[in-house]
Amino acid sequence: MGGSDPAADYFRRALESGKHLVTANKEVMAKNGVDLLELAQANGVTLRFEASVGGGIPIVGCLMNELAANDIYHIRSIINGTTNFILTRMALQKAPFAEALAEAKGLGYAESDPTNDVEGIDAAYKLTVLATLAYGRRFRPEHVYRQGISALEPQDFRYAEEFGFAIKSLAIADIQDGEVQLRVYPALVPAENMLGNVNGVYNAVEVHGSLTGRVLFHGMGAGRGPTTSAVLGDLVATARLMSRETSLAGPRHFKEQAAVRSIGSVFTRYYIRLIVADQAGVLAQIARALGDEGISIASVLQKDTDLESQSAEIVIMTHPAQESFVQRALLSIGNLEPVRRIGNMLRIEE
Repeated sequence: MGGSDPAADYFRRALESGKHLVTANKEVMAKNGVDLLELAQANGVTLRFEASVGGGIPIVGCLMNELAANDIYHIRSIINGTTNFILTRMALQKAPFAEALAEAKGLGYAESDPTNDVEGIDAAYKLTVLATLAYGRRFRPEHVYRQGISALEPQDFRYAEEFGFAIKSLAIADIQDGEVQLRVYPALVPAENMLGNVNGVYNAVEVHGSLTGRVLFHGMGAGRGPTTSAVLGDLVATARLMSRETSLAGPRHFKEQAAVRSIGSVFTRYYIRLIVADQAGVLAQIARALGDEGISIASVLQKDTDLESQSAEIVIMTHPAQESFVQRALLSIGNLEPVRRIGNMLRIEE
């Protein structure tokens, strides 16, 4: 059962009636998961939800059990198969977004209304679940900064490849000085990185733990087989528990919501693509606008000069900078007379 209404109400009624519950519903778990887990504990039953994130990848159980001894420094993940399929097609075929989306629909990977997938809503639900388990705090989907993939263009993939990167839609959770940051957006990932090589409808979750170091979970993130595997695994575990008539594991207590850092505090490198008038002095004006915010340029390319429109594309890679300063610089750059439009800005996750 998808969606949160009436599913959440049915879940509550089942748990209050002393029923064990198994679900694949990530929206309910993202919005009501902590309350439902506490309700299950109060009624002496289990709530299992492995299939809610990552399909057949056993990430939920691992965060609750095998990785429980770790402080989790960060989670970096590709957890929406539809989006990853579209980005793979755009990268390999240099196809426009609409064409790649149509192919995904034709193969049954995308819904007739793909908004939840391509705008990062589905990934935000899943990231909320992972962050709640990783940090033992209450989070909600609205705490996740979210950016979709529909603004990406084929040339972004060409230029990313030239610089040695792949473009992936990442769902990231990390903690710094007790403050957690949750974000979903398309980003440049080094081509040699394991996440940079997760293609098609596959999912991957990288967890950096204090004891384990970095571990990567990789596998099919959706479809009948992987989802069936996760749901039946939860059912078997519940049946074994019931047949032994053993007591349930000790309750897990979730603290109130941790402080959530805004997207403006992100500190990373940036890819910026601009369409500008093909004239002298444009780059100097752009460099000045970036410099006014303390942002230095690591490399720059001028590409795809259009003689008819007298325009060109400038691609800039910055040194590490704070997001809020980059956003202010982009506002200034967008107001420069020679700048026709800002083609794209993507963060670099290395």
